[in-house]
Amino acid sequence: MPITVICGHYGCGKTNLALNLALEAAESGPVTLVDLDIVNPYFRSSDYGDILRGSGVGLIAPVFAGTTLDTPTLPPEIHSIFAPGAGKVFIDAGGDDAGATALGGLSPRLKEAGYELIYVINRYRALSGTPEECAALLHEIESAARLKATGIVNNSHLGTQTKMEHVLDALAFARETAEMTGLPLLYSTVPDFALRGEAPPEGFRAVGRLVRFAWE
Repeated sequence: MPITVICGHYGCGKTNLALNLALEAAESGPVTLVDLDIVNPYFRSSDYGDILRGSGVGLIAPVFAGTTLDTPTLPPEIHSIFAPGAGKVFIDAGGDDAGATALGGLSPRLKEAGYELIYVINRYRALSGTPEECAALLHEIESAARLKATGIVNNSHLGTQTKMEHVLDALAFARETAEMTGLPLLYSTVPDFALRGEAPPEGFRAVGRLVRFAWE
């Protein structure tokens, strides 16, 4: 599908995943990344515009990107993603139901164009550490976005402290969440540094750590 929406709980790592997916897709064609996180001024994909543009990824950023302002204003060029020849589009949605509300205004066009809505889960984040919590949160996001999720990505990690054992320990959680929500588990991620030069196991996808804390 031409448009992939990435949503999830605050701090689950969806922005880092969106950046990885966009940069990887840019190796084979035109790509646009839409930063739709318009209610949280922290950890936005638009903060990494230089990296994106350096790899040929187009960026559509919130009106007040680069500031600490919160605003529900959608960027005016957002509708260009539905134009013919727009290429592969990734939308980094805001966290939880509040952030997903912006998707509601785009839902009719997304349904018409065709979309994939990836729900990113992270066992090690507060308020999303059980399948029951993840299922409840997904229901809230879908209601706010007026869209249905199509798959789950298990992005369970502990930041720079992540080891392969942490990723493997979260597999049962991810599978149970998928079963509870009735969604396919598309894959699990593993930080590239945790692989220590090894190839990721079957069902896993290596991701680079692009999103950094302010003090790094």
